[in-house]
Amino acid sequence: MTRPFVAIAAIFLATLAACSSAPEERMVAPILTTEQAFDDYTFAQPQVARVTHVALDLTLDFAAQDISGTATLDIEAANDANEIILDSDGLEIGSITAPDGSALDWEMGARVEGKGEPLTVAIGDVRQITVTYSAAPGAEALQWLSPEQTANGTHPFLFSQGQAILNRSWIPTQDSPGIRQTWEARITLPADLKAVMSGIIQGEAEEAQAAPDGTAQHTYRFVMDKPVAPYLIAIAAGNIEFAELGPRSGVWAEPAMLEAAKAELVDTEAMIDAAEELYGDYRWGRYDMIVLPPSFPYGGMENPVMTFLTPTFIAGDRSLTGLVAHELAHSWSGNLVTYASWRDGWLNEGVTSYIESRISEAVFGPERAMQERALSFAAIEDALGTHGADAPITSLRTPDGLNPLEYDSAIIYDKGALFLHTLEAIIGRDRFDPWLRQWFDTHAFQPATSEMFIADLREKLVGDDAVLDEALMLEEWVYGTGLPANAARPNPAAFAEVDAAADAYAANGTLNAAAWNGWSTAERMRFLQRAPQQRSAAQLAALDEAFGLSATGNNEIRFLWLELALKNRYQPAVPQAEEFLTRVGRNKFVSPLYRAMQGQGEWGMAIARPLYERTRPGYHAMTRGNVDGVLGVGGAS
Repeated sequence: MTRPFVAIAAIFLATLAACSSAPEERMVAPILTTEQAFDDYTFAQPQVARVTHVALDLTLDFAAQDISGTATLDIEAANDANEIILDSDGLEIGSITAPDGSALDWEMGARVEGKGEPLTVAIGDVRQITVTYSAAPGAEALQWLSPEQTANGTHPFLFSQGQAILNRSWIPTQDSPGIRQTWEARITLPADLKAVMSGIIQGEAEEAQAAPDGTAQHTYRFVMDKPVAPYLIAIAAGNIEFAELGPRSGVWAEPAMLEAAKAELVDTEAMIDAAEELYGDYRWGRYDMIVLPPSFPYGGMENPVMTFLTPTFIAGDRSLTGLVAHELAHSWSGNLVTYASWRDGWLNEGVTSYIESRISEAVFGPERAMQERALSFAAIEDALGTHGADAPITSLRTPDGLNPLEYDSAIIYDKGALFLHTLEAIIGRDRFDPWLRQWFDTHAFQPATSEMFIADLREKLVGDDAVLDEALMLEEWVYGTGLPANAARPNPAAFAEVDAAADAYAANGTLNAAAWNGWSTAERMRFLQRAPQQRSAAQLAALDEAFGLSATGNNEIRFLWLELALKNRYQPAVPQAEEFLTRVGRNKFVSPLYRAMQGQGEWGMAIARPLYERTRPGYHAMTRGNVDGVLGVGGAS
């Protein structure tokens, strides 16, 4: 059902809270008060009292796998506000004090499943508080790795993953995307390790007091002077080194993988230039990346100034760097302009996927971009086939009654991108590109909603043109289900050769190794996705022999091969799957492969059960939760 357009309500503009330790002027983002901006997944009441700045002073204890210290919060509050409500998920609070050191009353409320606990602090006329605390035991946002789980095998490692609502397990703040905050941090850790964060590092590490056990320590300081959504506060620490890529970009990685990472990322500066040409200045200063150990559950995470990347994108031929284009694109859509509510997930991911396509076209050419669009469109068709075109989950804006944190990426990412490709096709690039650029300029460092996007488009582009308004089908795209009739479908010629080869293989088993060797990664993925999915052992052996699938170093291709093999109970692929799932923790690969085994009844479960028992401790909490649900273990049913 299409929701009617609702006029945008007034915006409550916050003003900066004065505090002795803060700069005289600090950028503060507005708070949106419309119904669409309401966030179901926070306890905060930002229209009463909201956090504007977070100052962390934390120590990393790798032996205890604990982060502890203080968080000093600057607050903007209504004149009659007597309390502020923060988000927590298992935080252990020691004390909460005012700037003069006096204790403030506080209360941790009852836990709400999937949301955590409200931390209510009596502030009176106080506008800065300091929380002394420790992160939750086993905090879901944090993954502590033993040396054996790293590439070098000599030092422990830590990384965080805050999106969607996990940062409340290690930072006491208002954990909602619409409550943007500036922040700074002092991080103390063992002197043989380095730390990076999603803020600009301030100088070199400084010697710190030794740990209680005598271990030498040092301290890093970071600053993010732009207001960001709280889920974008991120940290990583371990035995890492840095390689420069260009005047404003570089990559961190463990020494064993640094050179491979650097080689894979040589196009980064060209991508930044392409994005700036389209959408305006890159406003974050530096664009650095860190390649994390393989247990990182996502392909990438767009943490400002420090994108987190999975090592699975390293293919040796730069064929999977669309991932980097995507995370870079978030520097405009998602980080610069952020959805106020999780229900508008497409505003981050769909717009970003569109920009990724435009960057890919500019840097790698229109053929690659169109092929990637065709793969994206196929994913939409698969999702609609799975859910049904009328299913509420196929709406871009997640309807009430559904959990927006449990989405189908083919809808939020791919259908969202297709919406913008459709707008571009109807309006024309010569008009659409300047409009999208001004959208980022107008709403820079602010939250936004679907209704704001539609209203801005109508005001700046459509105007009184009723014919154009009807042709765009804006409400149907954002609030409706399925695929609107005006969808700009990718050129069917994008995979003409590959589709013909897949059809020939389906008809008579023809395998053309010479053609395969000349294909791009997108073309190889298309072939494997289009090929018949029911294969005999002999047919799978022939496929592997012709294309060398079991020996490929491209993880996207390897995943498709293993999924196909497991769905057909192909025993020779079982050791390959076990090796892959032991070293890779990316949920995009892990959950479907366990699902493929689960779908094969006792044959697959006999493999999955002992394998998962071994691999589960090395997976991130998000990946564990998904696989637990697939296999019905770990408390899941």
